Amino acid sequence: MSISLESLKNTPRGESADFSNEASRKQLIQEHKINESEYETMMDIAGRVPTMAELGVFSSMWSEHCSYKSSKVHLSRLLTEGEQVVVGPGENAGVVHIEDDACIAFKMESHNHPSFLAPYQGAATGVGGILRDVFCMGARPIANLNCLRFGNKSLKKTKYLLDKAVDGIGDYGNCVGIPTVGGQIEFDDSYNGNCLVNAMTIGLIDKQNIFKGYASGVGNYLIYAGSATGRDGIHGATMASDSFDSSSSGNQMTIQVGDPFAEKILLEATLELLKKNLVVGLQDMGAAGLTSSSFEMADRANMGLFLNLDKVPVRASQMTAYELLLSESQERMLFVIKPSDWDAVKAVLSKWEIAHDLIGEVTDTKRLQATYQGKLEVDLPVKPLTDKAPKYSRPMKEQKRIVGSDASGIIQKIKETGYNNLLQKILGYKKDHKAITERYDRHIGFNTVLNSDHGGAAVVALRSPLTSNEHCGVGVTAGCLHRHCQVDPFWGSFMTVLSQAREMSAAGVTPLAITDCLNFGNPENPAVMDDFSKSVDGLNAICGYLNTPVVSGNVSLYNETDQTSIYPTPMIGMVGKIKDYRNARPAIFNDPNKKVYLLKPNTTPNFGGSVALHMMGLKPENHTLTPIVIDKEVQVLDWVRRAKLEVCRPISPSGVMATLSKMILPNDFGFQSNELGLEDVDKESFLFGDMQGGYLMSFQEDKLPDFPYEGYEIIELGAITKDPQFHFAGYSLSVSELKTSFCGELV
Repeated sequence: MSISLESLKNTPRGESADFSNEASRKQLIQEHKINESEYETMMDIAGRVPTMAELGVFSSMWSEHCSYKSSKVHLSRLLTEGEQVVVGPGENAGVVHIEDDACIAFKMESHNHPSFLAPYQGAATGVGGILRDVFCMGARPIANLNCLRFGNKSLKKTKYLLDKAVDGIGDYGNCVGIPTVGGQIEFDDSYNGNCLVNAMTIGLIDKQNIFKGYASGVGNYLIYAGSATGRDGIHGATMASDSFDSSSSGNQMTIQVGDPFAEKILLEATLELLKKNLVVGLQDMGAAGLTSSSFEMADRANMGLFLNLDKVPVRASQMTAYELLLSESQERMLFVIKPSDWDAVKAVLSKWEIAHDLIGEVTDTKRLQATYQGKLEVDLPVKPLTDKAPKYSRPMKEQKRIVGSDASGIIQKIKETGYNNLLQKILGYKKDHKAITERYDRHIGFNTVLNSDHGGAAVVALRSPLTSNEHCGVGVTAGCLHRHCQVDPFWGSFMTVLSQAREMSAAGVTPLAITDCLNFGNPENPAVMDDFSKSVDGLNAICGYLNTPVVSGNVSLYNETDQTSIYPTPMIGMVGKIKDYRNARPAIFNDPNKKVYLLKPNTTPNFGGSVALHMMGLKPENHTLTPIVIDKEVQVLDWVRRAKLEVCRPISPSGVMATLSKMILPNDFGFQSNELGLEDVDKESFLFGDMQGGYLMSFQEDKLPDFPYEGYEIIELGAITKDPQFHFAGYSLSVSELKTSFCGELV
């Protein structure tokens, strides 16, 4: 392709937006979620009335989903640098160094709104999108995770959303051939009107061959490759930046349709092109489709682009330039290549039977210009459209929360309910985990060492020539303490990262870095923005203590229905390193002849973020959180990683009793407690409270090692038995009875 930019001056412009009268102008900008201030900036950048295609470009590029206009001022405070960081925020995925030339690329993203409107396709395409973010860096995906939040289990809508979303996640990941090794699922009334589907992928990448999304080199070709473009997903980015109301089912046109088999061949073709050094830059066509990928690549390289939209492969008739630019049809990539490599690129794409065409080239105009059917549909400067994107310091107002309330009410309720009944309620609340994870292939690829079946952090063997250590492995976790965040967004976010570090350390993994997916309500609500700001500060604080920078992430706002926002939910994915994956520890017992020890901090567990509180139907914000002594926690994390442990699991917010149950039930073991000192403690807080910093463990030599840190103690809690009875705190239940509560059908 060789274009004459001079000839574009004589090309008639496409249809202009109808700003001929005030009523039509207001209607158009309202439909495109552009406010009056943004309208003025848009007109200044365009220098004229924009075409309809350009109006769509502004709308998508300035959406909350693409521009981060409400969150940028806060995200700038996050720790993003560290010795282990190879690529930080701003690229398609973050990259951390593992060993020798082996690195891990990883990211987490949301697909919340699409999953609420069309749960199967919404969840499936969420997996597909995050896979492309990782493999377009040049990384081969090696594991998927997901973090899910749904509403009350008793609601028909919850059952429908959950079942379809889980199917979508499982079908897509299984078909592409990437194991789903871990994640988290929780239920709460807070998510009745807005489910959360957050997907995470990690990929193995060569430190010497990391590719970025730069459209550089004047005259270089722009190559479209992948599935043909249809009308699905148009204005998906804009829709993801808006709220719902209970009477609206949303616009189904904004929902993308995925094809995992197309994703698989696109993945293999992309990695082959990169291995053969046939690509200058590349970007997947994700949110805002061809618009965002082209503008972002041009912006990073400070270049211009020309697009001939007539060359875009299509699967719908009579598509407009507006639709071609904004479609979010899945499984598509945009490559920048040298003209001399075009024949070689065509050969690879043809071998994989992937639709492709030469649709444009890199220019020195610093403008994005796109023609369609003989008309100049887009002619906009690149930098102003990105640099002048709205950035708001929205008003903030602290929410009123009850602090320091008395726990006597919950303790009395526990006594009235009875330990047996409450334990079974908690296990019943958690029972869906196994029914869900069994729908996912956890082992495909034969590199999975630990997965969700083992109850803690997942561990994947690298088995790669990129490192001389044949036993090098990667640990990964994902989750959020959303009820803790509702009590206190700063400390809840702080504890969320810390909880992931505990899971990693329990498995013997050293944490390296995190990715985040910050799910919050309406940013125009000052209370929501105050929560968001505090959450960012909490994340920044704990990442500094743990030396786990934020290397990638996503923000999902407007998660509200009928002006009711979800709880603050900053999902965190953590990646770490283990020198020898053969030493990775599970979080369930496989040996019935082991003593169980409790590593206990000398603090009284609170109920603010506990599952017991949730089971009692009480609001988390009416109770306080267990205090954290972070300098001692950091020391204990290191000790846990180094100790000769056989099994280790942090105490979850479900409490000591339920955590222990989940460690013995998978193998039908029993437990006999020593009852040591239990008569001298507040049993309800001890058994069902949120014991931050506590662990249950067994030692390789079955004896208590030296533990030098003050503020903690290790006590012998009891022993695992073959007798299928659970004896604890003076109570006795049959394991079969507990397992009935814990294992069941989905919802």
